[in-house]
Amino acid sequence: MEDKVKNAERFKGFANIYDGARPSVPNYPIEKIISYLKKKPACVVDIGCGTGLSTQAWKNNADLVIGIEPSPDMISVARKKPLANVKFIQAFSDQTTLESHMADVVICSQSFHWMEPKATLKEINRILKSGGIFATIDYDWPPISSWEAEKAYSDLINKERLIENSTDGISDSFSRYDKSKHLENIQRSGYFRYSREILFSNKEKCNADRFINLMLSHGGLQTILKKAPNLIEDELEEFRKTIKGIFANEEFEIDFCYRMRIGIK
Repeated sequence: MEDKVKNAERFKGFANIYDGARPSVPNYPIEKIISYLKKKPACVVDIGCGTGLSTQAWKNNADLVIGIEPSPDMISVARKKPLANVKFIQAFSDQTTLESHMADVVICSQSFHWMEPKATLKEINRILKSGGIFATIDYDWPPISSWEAEKAYSDLINKERLIENSTDGISDSFSRYDKSKHLENIQRSGYFRYSREILFSNKEKCNADRFINLMLSHGGLQTILKKAPNLIEDELEEFRKTIKGIFANEEFEIDFCYRMRIGIK
């Protein structure tokens, strides 16, 4: 099975959890992209759009917004949010099916690390207009909250990664590309005359259930729960108890810390 097909399969069966827990794209990166572009984009393409959270964020900032997503589960949720200027296409990042030179902006929000970079950047270059902008927008795990909750989250992620990397039937079920090399990959592609990294954060409201569901929105954890739940069920239950014990019924603020890598064609 091709890597891109395996990666799409990774996001099967938890689209509603993902949609209810994950953040949308905040205003700041949209403002900066439009500032670099120097005009309202006629067309924005969101590759790896998932349930459309990042696509919908552009609805008032572009004439047309197109979400590209290979996962049937994810795109089915996205299509339940109809807007006149937003549409979704089920396709892969290296074969978007779009016309050449049609996009002012192409974004990958928390998704570029699931795409083979060379083939994807070649396709992005094909669909981007001259002077257009490509941006990867990623947030760091865990979000900022309390140190005890962050530690519990990090401990469970570390367990998830250990199982992913050491368990037959799981370690070969995905291909993840290093986020820290996003900017280098943009620069090495030769398609962009200027590139840089921009750091920012954004506050959102949260409660214990959302914090737990952020963890449950990880494709790695979901894969383990499907294929070898006994390897992580006890740790997941302990995580739930810890988070409920820390936050109870409180509503609180969390900060998502973002890294945006940007290229100007």
